[in-house]
Amino acid sequence: MTALKRGMIIDVDLNPGKGSETGKVRPCIIVTNNTYNAKVPVIQVVPITAWSEKKGRIKTNITISPTSENGLTKRSVADCLQTRPVDHRFRFVKIRGELTSEDMGKIDGALKIVFALK
Repeated sequence: MTALKRGMIIDVDLNPGKGSETGKVRPCIIVTNNTYNAKVPVIQVVPITAWSEKKGRIKTNITISPTSENGLTKRSVADCLQTRPVDHRFRFVKIRGELTSEDMGKIDGALKIVFALK
């Protein structure tokens, strides 16, 4: 398998989800650093869901347009409030693509809000 890198969009099986957790097989953004990604099987991801006007207005949701580089097929939002650890040995499905550094900067900003980082 190709090494998993920060900023990649991969399909992940998030089932079973409970309560308001995001579930299903869906695209997710890897947000852990590459040193960590190379050494441990658990990575931190931000799930991606379909865009809607309501979701697009949420401060910690980042709108992402589809491109050939990121592998998305429709306008989407990265839901940074739903960040979660996954063991890629069991939940990884496939690699879709990679975000631009500009989009990753927006993800970083949203994660700072979610985790109250400066």
